[in-house]
Amino acid sequence: MTRLVDVTTQDVRIAVARARVARVAERVLWAEGVRHAMLSIAFVTDRQIAALNWRHLRHRGPTDVISFGFAPGEKRGPVVGDIYIAPGVARRNAREHGRGVREETLRLVIHGVLHVLGHDHPADESRYASPMWRRQERLLRSALAAA
Repeated sequence: MTRLVDVTTQDVRIAVARARVARVAERVLWAEGVRHAMLSIAFVTDRQIAALNWRHLRHRGPTDVISFGFAPGEKRGPVVGDIYIAPGVARRNAREHGRGVREETLRLVIHGVLHVLGHDHPADESRYASPMWRRQERLLRSALAAA
């Protein structure tokens, strides 16, 4: 059983230690029954995530998280994925929703991992009632309690 999670920061500061980010991502993989995985989690500037957002999704401007999952070659093959998170957007989201920046950062980590694993949600306000969102919030409560 191998779960590798690499966390990098590119010209940004984050509110959570990189080791904790990796532990939370590994915990999500474990909770979702993933035995073998290789994840890259990169914290990037608003400008960098806006470029990714345009290049891959044709959406303008920065977003909080973008995930790319690569389907395993076999049924029980390893999960491989890249997750990009913009801490600047996370800080703004935290303020807007009256949450702590650490909590919002971990929410985005969990959100990104779930997307890599194939979970999805509606694009509109109904996303907050979706099964993915409810799963994310349960995993977040567990991660925050384990701190």
